[in-house]
Amino acid sequence: MPAILRGYVRIIDRIADVVGVVAMYLIFLMVGVLLLDAVTRNVIDIPLHWCIEAAQFTLAAYYFMGGAKTLKDGDHVRMDLLYERLSPRDKTVTDLVTILCLLFYLCILLWGSISSLEYAIQTGERRFSMWNPSMIPIKSLMVGCILLMILQTLSEVVKHVADLRGEHL
Repeated sequence: MPAILRGYVRIIDRIADVVGVVAMYLIFLMVGVLLLDAVTRNVIDIPLHWCIEAAQFTLAAYYFMGGAKTLKDGDHVRMDLLYERLSPRDKTVTDLVTILCLLFYLCILLWGSISSLEYAIQTGERRFSMWNPSMIPIKSLMVGCILLMILQTLSEVVKHVADLRGEHL
């Protein structure tokens, strides 16, 4: 494999790891916000209307940000009915075919998410609630994380092609 592809894989895998670790800590933030909501609502009788929506946005960020690391680590859900019976080479070919399907799906998702972000920016879109937060930050994060998933998917394609050639990255 050319050095530039090895470098690409190394950089994208590292970015996926860093973003994945940040996502991991978002769970603690979400639990803290929900705990704050429970205490202020039930103990001191001062409901904070932003807490539930902030927890929902945090959970959405967690899912978006964890995607690339999940793909990199192979922790995604897979149907193992036939897969486990395949030879290592056939597993690699199967993974390559399915990852190309994923790449197509992610490109369509990116197209739609960019359109949604453009709409949010043009209209100043806000969530209809008492807190009324802007949708621009979460939609921007969504676009960035889908782009990172596409980059990680391309990294996985390079790894699978290298495996088929007998090289291991």
